[in-house]
Amino acid sequence: MISFENQEENIEQQNKIHFTKMHGLGNDYLLINCIDNKNIIEEQNIPPIARYLCNRHFGVGADGIILINKSNIADFKMNIYNQDGTEAEMCGNGIRCFAKYIYDNRLTEKKEIRIETLAGIKNAFIRKSKINNDIREITIDMGKAKYEQQLDLKILEKELEVYCISMGNPHAIVFCEDVEKVPISEIGSLIENDEHFPQKTNVEFIQVLGNSSIKMRVWERGVGETYACGTGACAVATLCHKLNFTKSDVTVYLKGGELKIEIDEANQEIYMTGIATKVFDGEIIKI
Repeated sequence: MISFENQEENIEQQNKIHFTKMHGLGNDYLLINCIDNKNIIEEQNIPPIARYLCNRHFGVGADGIILINKSNIADFKMNIYNQDGTEAEMCGNGIRCFAKYIYDNRLTEKKEIRIETLAGIKNAFIRKSKINNDIREITIDMGKAKYEQQLDLKILEKELEVYCISMGNPHAIVFCEDVEKVPISEIGSLIENDEHFPQKTNVEFIQVLGNSSIKMRVWERGVGETYACGTGACAVATLCHKLNFTKSDVTVYLKGGELKIEIDEANQEIYMTGIATKVFDGEIIKI
């Protein structure tokens, strides 16, 4: 006997995308488990789905989506798409959410997880609380930063000194006396789309508070101002250490909270430590 009821239920499930909303210091993402066949999304459909889901008025609302995939060279593969549908190489806040998701959902029992990204393989270390055994923090080995160039850009009739650093994704850093007074939506967009950055760039506006602390606001490529940026915090800490403004370990204060960045002076590896938070599970009908 054929059960049409079950067939209708299967069709209904195939037309839905199951997701988990998470954030790292307010930098929020929708994580979709593509290892589960129910959630596979065809590659050509990813950009419009990202734009649809991330829309804060007509969709769920997020800075981007993260797809959890199998990897042939690591434990898992992370694909991340910005709010505008463009694919990003890496995201420090996103990868902490990724690590927490796969550990909490028992996709692995490892506390050291190798994650493939477009910026290379990153190692995530799960730090658990001794009191209740919950995940306390997650440390990511972010690899090495690459100092690229210093530019003088004319923005809004003013000359801006911009430092360009790559963390596998591009960052343009501007020193400020007071980051709270920066018209970030105006200046950030102009720098992001400047002709010197054919692939566009993330933009960090920073204020050095002392030799172990930095205040930062970020304009993310393809998104706009966000509450935090992990790769940006690493790029900023590297630059400030290179210029002898700060020590090798600093706290970066962002709109959504703080990240601890440590640079191993022996090999220049950068370690980022912070929290990741689950908001809710949900499902939405495919467009």
